[in-house]
Amino acid sequence: MSQLLDQVAIILVRPKYAENIGAAARIAANMGVSRICVVHDVMPTMEPMLKMATHHASHLIRNLELFDTLEDALAPFSWVVGTSARQGRQRRSMRSLKPAIKVSLPRLRENHSAFVFGPEDRGLSNEDLKLCNIIASIPTADFSSLNLAQSVGIVLYEVFSGVQEINSTASQITTLPTQASSREMEGIYSLIEKTLQEIEYLKETDYNQWMLNIRHFLGRIGLRAREVKLIKGYCRHILRLAESNKSGRTP
Repeated sequence: MSQLLDQVAIILVRPKYAENIGAAARIAANMGVSRICVVHDVMPTMEPMLKMATHHASHLIRNLELFDTLEDALAPFSWVVGTSARQGRQRRSMRSLKPAIKVSLPRLRENHSAFVFGPEDRGLSNEDLKLCNIIASIPTADFSSLNLAQSVGIVLYEVFSGVQEINSTASQITTLPTQASSREMEGIYSLIEKTLQEIEYLKETDYNQWMLNIRHFLGRIGLRAREVKLIKGYCRHILRLAESNKSGRTP
């Protein structure tokens, strides 16, 4: 079980209260998850984090990883699940938590996976969510938001239960191959956008929505590193052709 759970990390984006980080660490330790990343401009105060984490999870707080941006925190991860309770026209479609975990479990063996949680007062922004492969929502009776530590607990319980079921029943879950990292995917998105703009496929009025759709599609299916290199090759060739046409040269 620990082998699969070692692939899992929780990422807390701009949490407002140090106590909630400690409470999340305590829950993570109970569920066998040993990596916590925090996105913040300063390290949260250690004492309240340790107090809520208790001795049982103090090692997670002392080993806490701090990042300036979510993009930096996600760089080594190949599968990213964002959590959100908010919906809107500009927001991506969400999966209920159980289906989201079911999709994620086959990826654990070969992919470092992150579960991302937003600030207590407003959750993850659209900019945060665009970095995620899928978005999971925890159903509630009256659509009220949950405490940060409660959300972490519910998500990690579903992950833990899924891993436990795999091990206890010796079920043959399909293992999906290693996917490109978040850093590699951000590079390909930037190159695709540049290519589509260069050939005038995208107009300024709609290219943000087009790029969001492309992110959704490629993020959902999960590209392998070699597939990313293949797409990069296509894009670079198209860019060379476009540059040659502009200058009247033969490529």
